[in-house]
Amino acid sequence: MTASTFLDPVSDAMPRVETLLRGIDKVGIPWMESVLQHILGSSGKRVRPALVLLAGQVATYDLDLLVPMAAAIELLHTATLVHDDTVDKSALRRGIATINSLWSGETAVLVGDYLFANSADLVSTTGNVRVMRLFAQTLMHMAAGELSQVFSAYRWQQTREEYYQRIGRKTAVLFAMATESGAVLGGADEPAVQALKSYGQNLGLAFQLVDDILDFTGSAEELGKPAGSDLMQGTLTLPALLLLERYPQDNPVRAALEAHGSPELVQQAIEMARNSSVIDEAYAEAREFSLRARAELHHLRDCPARLAMEGLAESMLERRA
Repeated sequence: MTASTFLDPVSDAMPRVETLLRGIDKVGIPWMESVLQHILGSSGKRVRPALVLLAGQVATYDLDLLVPMAAAIELLHTATLVHDDTVDKSALRRGIATINSLWSGETAVLVGDYLFANSADLVSTTGNVRVMRLFAQTLMHMAAGELSQVFSAYRWQQTREEYYQRIGRKTAVLFAMATESGAVLGGADEPAVQALKSYGQNLGLAFQLVDDILDFTGSAEELGKPAGSDLMQGTLTLPALLLLERYPQDNPVRAALEAHGSPELVQQAIEMARNSSVIDEAYAEAREFSLRARAELHHLRDCPARLAMEGLAESMLERRA
């Protein structure tokens, strides 16, 4: 089953989220509308906003509060992607040309800022100070994670602890914000809020681990970008870390990083990973985070949303793109 299958319990509300998102590009400035339509035109899986709604359904399903929050989460996510692509000078995102490649880096930075402002405005409509502060804290964590990646680029002497801190800030914190904010706005009690927050954190870690694995095992067609892109940009991920631990001497990962992402050496690292057990080891770690996420849901009452989130955590391990 696909991830979208598990979003059925909130299928009634997702069109309302889409309507909010589609309205962002109505600014009355033709050139700006074309840029915004380009970045917002692809609906994607919308997993993060769906998590807001699913978490809110565990308690009181108040869509007047949950829908703006869900849209805000997606805009925040989109804004970070725009900025990430600009920092990385990426030409493609999921097979689609990036804003920085079609227009300019300056345009992309400002569009990202515009999306951040819109997401903050949507959060403010909830009138919930706790959620507003959570939004600000999440943005700070994500910026810190991105800065950590920038300052550690092409440095092969990194540890697993540093890796998990980085992906926790860059990726998992947004999943955690989605589930925590949904629970808060849904009126869940504090134990349920904390369980859903932990669920989101572990789900986000599993998601990022699989993303990093696919960078070694996927094809350019599946990924929408060249395989090994992370290593080419100097980003050390779990499969690469496992290769460094297993083969500390003659290792193409270290050589690729020292050569600032040499495509030939990156390809050697990909082939070494595929022909070893490191991919299975990395999947085992992703599976552990998926199990931890599902275990947190045992604290919640039985309901379709809980079953959906359990299935979603399991489906993360089956992603191919």
